[in-house]
Amino acid sequence: MEERKILIVEDEKKIATTLKKGLIENGYHVDLAFDGLIGKRLFDSNEYDLLILDINLPGMNGYELCKAIRNINQHIPIIMLTAMNTTEDKIEGFDTGTDDYIIKPFEFKELLVRIRALLKRTMNQQLPTGNILKVADLEMNLDTKEVKRADQSITLTAKEFQLLEYFMRNRNRVLSRADIAERVWEIDFDTQTNVIDVYVNYLRNKIDKKFDTRLIHTQVGMGYIMKEST
Repeated sequence: MEERKILIVEDEKKIATTLKKGLIENGYHVDLAFDGLIGKRLFDSNEYDLLILDINLPGMNGYELCKAIRNINQHIPIIMLTAMNTTEDKIEGFDTGTDDYIIKPFEFKELLVRIRALLKRTMNQQLPTGNILKVADLEMNLDTKEVKRADQSITLTAKEFQLLEYFMRNRNRVLSRADIAERVWEIDFDTQTNVIDVYVNYLRNKIDKKFDTRLIHTQVGMGYIMKEST
């Protein structure tokens, strides 16, 4: 298999060099940047399979860097690796386009699992042209990343899109918060965070609030379900 190339943007040099050493030992090619602007230049001039970003970076912080990268490439996997651990920090990270959010200190083995899962997902994302999901008058085009309801365009963040896709692929099925965490965030469910509930509310405000028929329903004590009936 071709060697996968990872860019680490981390200003703590000890952490960065330790990560690089561990990833190289596991068969990855790794580039390092200790500053957000340098990380952006490296991204612009090289092809990477995955990025690992700190948030508190000199030059350009991790949120800004993630957003800038998403304006260029919607599909490359991005992991934020940071000591910033509030729900608000995580939501901002996912809103700017990160695929995963790992809190320092962390287990290197866990990071490896997350990396492999994200790389596997991107390898399986080759979709045929015209791949469209529909639930009632809600339509999602998986090729163009467009979402419409009753012919009205709906703008979603990358994580909102992934969450809505998971709901639409599993219509009429109750999805627990643990299911959603594993399938959309690819992490074990943290009972101390309400990130999933926050994102479900984001989706409701965009795809349900202005329309007569609600599609996302709460099953008390069990989770959420997407269905046409009330």
